[in-house]
Amino acid sequence: MLDRALLKHLADTEAEHEEALMEMSDPDVIANTSRYQEVIIRHGEIKALVEEYRRYLVVSEEVDDATELSEIEEDPEMREYLQSVIVERSSELERIEGTIKRLLVPKDPDDEKDVIVELRAAAGGDEAGLWAGDLYRMYRGLAEKHGWAVEPINFSWSDGGGLAFGQFSVKGCGVYSKFKWEAGPHRVQRIPKTESQGRVHTSVATVAVLPEVKDIEVEINENDLEFETFRSTGPGGQSVNTTDSAVRIKHRPSGIVVSCQDEKSQLQNKVKAMRVLRARLYQQQLEQQLGKRADARKLQVGTGERAEKIRTYNFKENRVTDHRISLTVHNLDNVLDGDLDKFHVVLADREAAESIADIA
Repeated sequence: MLDRALLKHLADTEAEHEEALMEMSDPDVIANTSRYQEVIIRHGEIKALVEEYRRYLVVSEEVDDATELSEIEEDPEMREYLQSVIVERSSELERIEGTIKRLLVPKDPDDEKDVIVELRAAAGGDEAGLWAGDLYRMYRGLAEKHGWAVEPINFSWSDGGGLAFGQFSVKGCGVYSKFKWEAGPHRVQRIPKTESQGRVHTSVATVAVLPEVKDIEVEINENDLEFETFRSTGPGGQSVNTTDSAVRIKHRPSGIVVSCQDEKSQLQNKVKAMRVLRARLYQQQLEQQLGKRADARKLQVGTGERAEKIRTYNFKENRVTDHRISLTVHNLDNVLDGDLDKFHVVLADREAAESIADIA
């Protein structure tokens, strides 16, 4: 059963719904285009919730009536029938409750956006770089399972063949709704290939996830930008391009610097770098609007120390543990192939429960 606080919230929402209906037929509101649009949008947002709430009240009353009658009914057959009604309607009531709770969870406006993901080797030396490369392969697997497209933007490789820094975009339906749970430090515990004595090493790679935005969502003044070109480099700093095709852009007001060297064309690198800049500026705007955190990106990636982690991947025990939800699975290979949905479902359920608790 829904608690009293939620029922009060739903009753208030129903009253708001009725008020919106009245306003939608009010000539003064109709004449005011902006207000009329606001009312229509709000009505559309709460319509399904109000319908489920009304259905909940009807079914709840049916359960109460059947229960009351079954307690005083003397005919065995009628009592049996009433019990079947109670079971059936109680099951329906449970389904409606679940629907109401899902509808109560505020939708993240960024959930349907594409993302730009940044991987960085942190504590652990060469092994951290190798681990960052493994995470990149894991995310390509996640994208493949959902039919999303992965596009490299900027990659820097270490002398040991690991990934010092990687930046790529993922495009598709609902990408951010999944990838947002991957932001933070990822810790690995395994025996490196270079370890001769079989000792387990602990390394960390950090992940930052930025929702990708369109031009109209973030305004950028060209006069605020500094452009610099340079030659692309590969492992060990060796030149992989004979022309200055790589691009670095600095946004003076924010101090944000982005670069791209993945493409052979300077223009293509500039376009990709501008996408990254736009995503970072968008996130900066969100931080200022929310007022909840001074730097969300720093909170996402942490300091990169071994003790920090959102998830631990233990090769010896074939174990993956998500520390945010205390969930452990013993199918490491599947997880590294991109099978992350189990973690994402539980994380989303936790967020929903917290939203419901806030309302209550």
